[in-house]
Amino acid sequence: MIRIAIANQKGGVGKTTTAINLATALAACGRRCLLIDLDPQGNASTGLGVKAADRGNNSYDLLLGEATVEEAAIKTLIPGLDIVPATVDLSGAEVELVEYEDRAHRLQNALADADDRWDVCLIDCPPSLGLLTINALVGADSILVPLQCEFFALEGLSQLLQTVERIQKRFNASLSILGVALTMYDRRNRLTDQVAEDVRSCLGALVFETVIPRNVRLSEAPSHGLPALVYDHRCSGSEAYMKLARELIARLPQKELAA
Repeated sequence: MIRIAIANQKGGVGKTTTAINLATALAACGRRCLLIDLDPQGNASTGLGVKAADRGNNSYDLLLGEATVEEAAIKTLIPGLDIVPATVDLSGAEVELVEYEDRAHRLQNALADADDRWDVCLIDCPPSLGLLTINALVGADSILVPLQCEFFALEGLSQLLQTVERIQKRFNASLSILGVALTMYDRRNRLTDQVAEDVRSCLGALVFETVIPRNVRLSEAPSHGLPALVYDHRCSGSEAYMKLARELIARLPQKELAA
């Protein structure tokens, strides 16, 4: 199972939207996909139509060792896509995990028993660089960074890359950066173009060619409990995420994805 953490310590960059729609696109492409909601806000769970009452075993139980991945994962409306949902209990996990010697490896250890059931695991991280995100980075093979096209984007990215380096040195030497996805792109805004150019000049081929535009339908879809790809597959946002999924698949080790 290929494990990809979707992370950025800044909020409002389209991280959860990216997680939901990439997971949906991967499932549509025939990949058995697992999405782990590691954000206490539980937006990925809500965005995939998982009601609070249906979140029995969840990512909190997973980290605390009270449930396995298979016990916590539930099916979504999307064929081939399962989710480990999140509840507000997860907000207390960082404090509780401090007591464990393997506190940075809790997710990694939990995922070790689930390699055969899914092809790809996406981990939706909280908008911080705390213990939950560290667990995701330690347990992941690679990281995908959604980056909003705004003035402070590069500053936040620099901080995240420093964290990735520290994780590589201390916990997970094999962690790599799968790519940077430019989100909330507005062609009418000259600053957007400038930020995109700056990011590409700094990171080169790490930046995905596909950019995710600002799109009303992308914003509306979560309130209906649906990915944008299901809510309106013809909108520009959905089309962009399908293109991004194809780029992502091309960057993954194909042998590991064989059926």
